[in-house]
Parts: sequence; C-alpha cells; structure tokens
Amino acid sequence: MRVRFAPSPTGALHIGGARTALFNWLLARHEQGEMVLRIEDTDRERSTPENVEQILDSLRWLELDWDEGPILQSERSERHQQALEALLAAGLAYRSNATAEDVRAYKELHGAEHGFRGEAEAEGAVRLRVPAEGATVVHDAIRGDTRFEHAHLDDPVIARADGSVLYNFAVAIDDLDAGITHVVRGEDHLSNTPKQVLVLEAARAVGIGDEAPLPVYAHLPLLHGPDGKKLSKRHGAASVGELREAGYLPEAVRNYLALLGWGTGDDETVLSTAELIERFTLDRVSSNAARFDQVKLRWLNGVHIRALALDELTDRLEAFTGRSGLKDAVRISQEKIHTLADFWPLTGFIFDGPVDDPRARERWLGEDGRSALKDVRTALAEAASFDEAAVEEALEAVVSARAAKPGQVYQPLRVAISGTTVSPGIFESVALLGRQETLGRIDRALAQGAGK
Repeated sequence: MRVRFAPSPTGALHIGGARTALFNWLLARHEQGEMVLRIEDTDRERSTPENVEQILDSLRWLELDWDEGPILQSERSERHQQALEALLAAGLAYRSNATAEDVRAYKELHGAEHGFRGEAEAEGAVRLRVPAEGATVVHDAIRGDTRFEHAHLDDPVIARADGSVLYNFAVAIDDLDAGITHVVRGEDHLSNTPKQVLVLEAARAVGIGDEAPLPVYAHLPLLHGPDGKKLSKRHGAASVGELREAGYLPEAVRNYLALLGWGTGDDETVLSTAELIERFTLDRVSSNAARFDQVKLRWLNGVHIRALALDELTDRLEAFTGRSGLKDAVRISQEKIHTLADFWPLTGFIFDGPVDDPRARERWLGEDGRSALKDVRTALAEAASFDEAAVEEALEAVVSARAAKPGQVYQPLRVAISGTTVSPGIFESVALLGRQETLGRIDRALAQGAGK
C-alpha cells in the first residue's frame, strides 16, 4: 500500500488537512505501507517556501512521519509536459481556443446537460477528450460507487495555452508515477475525481503506468463546528500551529482528530497512537460530517496530560514556557490543567510573586478576611514543620477554631500568596512556597489592607 498526503502550501496546515494527513498515516502504518508527502505548489501566487516549511513543521510536531518526499509538484513540470505531449500525439487530448462564452453557447445549442466538446485547433489550451459514451464510475471506499455519465461531462482543460498543466492533470500523473494505491482526501475533492480518473485512463492508454491499477479512492467527511456549520476560525483554533501555541499535546490532537469521522466500534475515546494504528481501517470511516469541538479536545488533552509521567510533563512545560526548575510546581498542578498554556496562569505566582487582582482583594481581604489571615499567619508561624501534611493540619485548626467554612480561611490565604482566587491546592502551594516566603506574602497582604 502506498498513500500520499498532498497539501497545497497556500497557508497554514488547517485542522481538516491535519486529519487527512493523520488518516493517510494511520492507514499506511496499519498496513505496513508507505506514505508519500507531495507538496502541490503549482499555485504560483499563493505557494511560498515559508508555507511549505510551516506545513512540514506542523507534521513534525504531530509526529506524522513520511517515507518519501517531500516532493515538490513544481519540480515535475518536465514530466508533466512529456505526459501531456503523449496524450496530444495519441489524439486523447487536443488544443482549443474555446472560451467560457463558447462553452455557454454550445450548451444553449445542445442542452445544458450536454458536456462541452470542442474542435481541435493548432494552438490554445489543452482539453482532454471525454469518451462519447459510457460513464466513469468512482469506486469510493467510504461512499460507495458514484457514476458520472460521460455525456454530461465537459472536455476538461488540463493545460494552459502556455503548456503549464492544471491541477487535475498534474495530480493524476503524479499519483500514477508514485504508484499510489489509495487516495484518501477530503470530500471537497470528490468532484475532481472523475477528471483525474479520465486522465489516468488516458495515460495508461499511451503506456504511462499501463500496468498500474487505478487507486482506491476514499473521500473523508466534511468537518463542521459544534453548531453544525462548516468549520472555521469562529469555532476556535483553525490550524495545527494554533493548537500547538494553545498548549495541546500532539498525541491528544492525534487521538481527537482520529475520532472525527472514524470510530473503533466500541465507543472508546482515549486511545494511544499505537492503539489507533492497530485499529484503523477505512471501513470504519463514516460518510457523515464530523463535528470538531474544541471543548471536547480540551477535555481529552487534560486526560493525556494527567497520564504523563511527572518528569515528561515537566520537560514539556519547561520547553513550552522557556522556564526551568518547574518540577515541584508541575507536581501540584498536573491534576488541574488541561493544556500546557494553563500551567503558568495557575502557578506563575510561585515564581514571580502575586499577581494584581483588585476584585479578588476586595472580595477576600476585607475586615473578615484579614482577621482570618492573621489567625492563619499565627498558625503557620507556629507549625512544627512545613510539609503539606503539617500545613493542612495548621489550616484546618484555624477553620475549626473560627467555626468557619474552609473557603472563609483558605481564600484569603490564596489571595495573599497568589494575588488571585485560583491556584493549585492551597496546602501544596503554601508548602512549596515555604514558611518564610508564605509569611512574607501574608504580611504584605495585611499591610496593604491596613493601608486602605
């Protein structure tokens, strides 16, 4: 089995493209096959080297490796010309100066349902001859057979007047030369498929890849947002790069994208990449649109974060934040974060001091809060030790002595040490800060309150 992922470098690698790459990769790895990476860079205005590198970087981050490539389609123009000339010489393609207006006039004369047929001319764009009778049947592993009657198909333009070939011709010749056995791509390419099949059949008729069978096609369902509308920027992160910057783990993204239009049959959600490879088959891909929900992805990412060993998560967070010495803070926050980006807003106060949240101070450091905080300071100053258990015992004693609810004691302390109402566990945070730093922050909070 040989599959290919063939993105156009006209922008960032979007979620839909990443899922296409993943499905091809899973299929190849499941079947012990090969994945070819081809960059379809024939859009002269929008394809840039920067976009190519951005796509490669996204694939590397997703840990989707390839066995051949990257092959630049633009570097195969000589081969495309050879194939084009072979079809022209055999009469399977012809030059035509027919314009869009000519095509409309033809259809007005013969009927709108009749495909355009032109006359061969000495110069002009190149059109492929569609057989007069019969039909092209696209055998799709997901959607079944789709029949395209030749009588309804226009002779498609496959090259410009200057000889530069168009997308459907280049793709077909590239797939043929690469020995691609399975073309797995988005549903939006379904309308291109009969044109590409006709090119493949014409190429085989002149001896180009004449022994190669037609590829198996599989068109993946569209991706929608939670509202059922086509996935777009308004639904959250739209590209792999944005997911990476938002602190998602590549293994969680692979896990989630695999479930968009494919299922295991047993409703399992949390799957390792090894399990995905073992289970992935095309016959379990649905033809119905799949919904990308960033809330669900965030939840799944949290599951993967909590499954990481402490040292592994620490390494990833240190790389993500550019800070070092985070292990103890990672230990006390691992159960609370859902993305790598959640970590610093939750724990940054440990390293950089309290943040400034006036609303938190106003709510929790009023007269009652400062009174509780004074009792907390006394209890922590007198604690025999300062590990998590000792801190918990000291604080619970304050709650009991004041006949208070835990939040009436813990929240003023949390605001004093962090500046806000959100932190890792209060016992763990205080113990990690240590006695001297904790008491110093309490003193500063009490002094601020007294100065009002």
